[in-house]
Amino acid sequence: MKKRYIILFLTIFLTLFGILMIYSSSYVWAEYKFNNPYKFAMHQSIFGLVGFIMMIIISKIDYRLYYKHANLILLISGILLILVLIPGIGVIRNGSRSWFGIGSFGIQPSEIAKLSLIIFVSKYLANNDRNMADIVHYSFPILGIVFLFFFLILLEPDFGSGAIIVLSLIVLIFTSNIKLSFFIKLGLLGILGIVGLIIAAPYRMARILAYLNPWSDPLGSGFQIIQSLYAIGPGGLFGLGLGNSIQKHFYLPEPQTDFIFAIISEELGFIGIIILATCYIVLFYNIIKISLATPNLFGKYLSLGIILEFILQTLLNLLVVVGLIPVTGVTLPFLSYGGSSLLICLAGMGIVLNISKDS
Repeated sequence: MKKRYIILFLTIFLTLFGILMIYSSSYVWAEYKFNNPYKFAMHQSIFGLVGFIMMIIISKIDYRLYYKHANLILLISGILLILVLIPGIGVIRNGSRSWFGIGSFGIQPSEIAKLSLIIFVSKYLANNDRNMADIVHYSFPILGIVFLFFFLILLEPDFGSGAIIVLSLIVLIFTSNIKLSFFIKLGLLGILGIVGLIIAAPYRMARILAYLNPWSDPLGSGFQIIQSLYAIGPGGLFGLGLGNSIQKHFYLPEPQTDFIFAIISEELGFIGIIILATCYIVLFYNIIKISLATPNLFGKYLSLGIILEFILQTLLNLLVVVGLIPVTGVTLPFLSYGGSSLLICLAGMGIVLNISKDS
């Protein structure tokens, strides 16, 4: 019961803190573009309110229900991924046709796909845990479905979301009774695939070059990461103070999204980073404890899959912001601006809260 309250408190805290930092990082840009400094914070607040209500409702639903309807959930998710690619249905934003738009609001089916795939793979592993060592008959089919969804997401294109899905599910599958040697071979094949995807898309190659030497093109492909580092650097121990960021004044592009951590670092400094990191670590730790204590195999895989997705997404976002890996377009869970991401995060927390009743 204690773990449930810790998870609930930290989820609420991170979401509210995210809304505060979205306002702090975006009000300059929102005032300039929309003549409304509260625009992004208001949108995130609406999604946050809907998400909290959804989280409470989902926390009351027996998670075993997802086991029964996992195939249908995955089918609907796949249909949405196909529909978003159709001109006139899917909306192009920031160069990607990955949205269903309703006015200024938008929903990303790739975010829905994350949760639906975790549910489906968890059911598959629960049913075939002892058989996963049989590569041909059991491992290949589930990996084939995962990579099919990855391909659909890549068509949008949304490499960041696709990479998170593949990485988290492969790690989840790795926890089953599968052979280690197969994963080594799969890893080598994955490296070759990533190289091919980079070569096939010039903008991805530009991101790689910007990562290796952002100052080679400081006004082009390296601009965003340079401005991010300029935000992190001056933060010091206590930061410049909430609301006092310099980089949000049209230096760091759209700081309320993937690079919100840079503004947090600039305004709240090292102390703020430590507090935020502690919240994430405590949240992740308690969910892992729930997963390990859950006797139901489906519930164990489901909660583990959800937390693996959160952990990998958080790590990838932070590594991008500090310039350790190329820009991938991955949001920071609970904090970055994005209604779809927030709704799915809160839905995932609702499922975890329900699973915790068994632990």
